[in-house]
Amino acid sequence: METATKHNHIGRKISRIRELRGMKQEALAAEMGISQQSISHIEKSEFVEDEKLERIAKALGVTKEGIENFSEEAVFNIISNTFHNTSSDNSTLIASSLNYQPSFNTVDKIVELYERLVEAEKEKVKYLEELLKRK
Repeated sequence: METATKHNHIGRKISRIRELRGMKQEALAAEMGISQQSISHIEKSEFVEDEKLERIAKALGVTKEGIENFSEEAVFNIISNTFHNTSSDNSTLIASSLNYQPSFNTVDKIVELYERLVEAEKEKVKYLEELLKRK
């Protein structure tokens, strides 16, 4: 039996990292200033240009090398090793949870989301006011 070699499908890796970060294609597209369809096309591509990969990595909050070397097995091993607790108390779980440090500032992300929501509501109000003026 022959062992099949896995290709380094960068698009799939980008897709999985995006999903693990809880990000939709639309959000990544907005962050990069391109269309959602472009992100979909990139995620179907086996290869991505270095410059574009750098931009994607920055938008995802990871390094280019992080995308290139991404492995789901490694992610699951890290999660398993981090949160595996064989002791009778929860000290290991608590300690490993406290050592988790996201690569982005959560407060900044919350503020950014809030600002987008406020802007969307302002646009709705403006649109509704225009509709009322026409009547």
